Amino acid sequence: MSLRHLLLATAITITASQAFAEFSLDARYTDADGDMVADVPTEPADLVDPETLIFAYTPVEDPAVYVDVWKDFLTYLEDVTGKSVQFFPVDSNAAQIEAMRAGRLHVAGFNTGSNPLAVACAGFRPFAMMAAKDGSYGYEMEIITHPGSGINKIEDIKGRTLAFSSETSNSGYKAPSALLKANYTMEAGKDYTPAFSGKHDNTVLGVANEDYDAGAVANSVMVRMIDRGAVEADKLVSIYKSDTFPTTGYGVAHNLTPELQEKIKEAFFSFDWEGSSLAEEFSKSGEEQFIPISFKDNWNVVREIDAAMGVSYACQ
Repeated sequence: MSLRHLLLATAITITASQAFAEFSLDARYTDADGDMVADVPTEPADLVDPETLIFAYTPVEDPAVYVDVWKDFLTYLEDVTGKSVQFFPVDSNAAQIEAMRAGRLHVAGFNTGSNPLAVACAGFRPFAMMAAKDGSYGYEMEIITHPGSGINKIEDIKGRTLAFSSETSNSGYKAPSALLKANYTMEAGKDYTPAFSGKHDNTVLGVANEDYDAGAVANSVMVRMIDRGAVEADKLVSIYKSDTFPTTGYGVAHNLTPELQEKIKEAFFSFDWEGSSLAEEFSKSGEEQFIPISFKDNWNVVREIDAAMGVSYACQ
């Protein structure tokens, strides 16, 4: 049985009091066309056209590294839009979502698990995702350990510490939690001790340094870390690999003017990756272009996982 079917199977056990609320946008947004993302406001007074665009990439172990990674693309974004662009380092998914909800973030890449919450609570309009040259995309969730840990299979995690990244992460929390519960009847706090590292990168390093017995990570992050020498491959052992999930979704705040939104899309889809700082980093995980996406279609499996986990999209 695939991970997706295992995850959906757990939804059956949710009681009436725990029932998952169907995905919906916060009351401040409308969705007249039924595409599951916030509509662009029709009143001119509700639109914004900032002098400086603020861009944020999903939280990583060292935001300074990604300032350089995104440098060439952000320069191109400036050329296409005629705006200055500032990289905004964020240290958590919650901070990134709150920044867009508060109007302090205009263009962003939200990771797989936080994408639905960003759409529901922050008016995020995702339209692009990184992909390989042949159009294939995505990553797998892997559960890793270190050599000599005594963990050779999932069942060996019982009584040990398993590191997650954050509760909004798909591969860093929701998918592995559902997998362990559905297929191995193992629950956090009862059968194993959960630890939250904050980021996939921290989980990888924590496992490699034997701070954690095991960890759940997005393997695209792990591969890039190994390729740039941030961690040694022989310090890690994979004991589980999932089906493929969509990766980080890129998009804009809903209330940017329609003209500006179109210019930003143009920059993503016309950017030349060849020889760029973006290609230097993301080619390590096989990504070479931006492709169009649909939140309604591409993120359906993620919303189903959220349903299995009883996730609420209520905005705080």
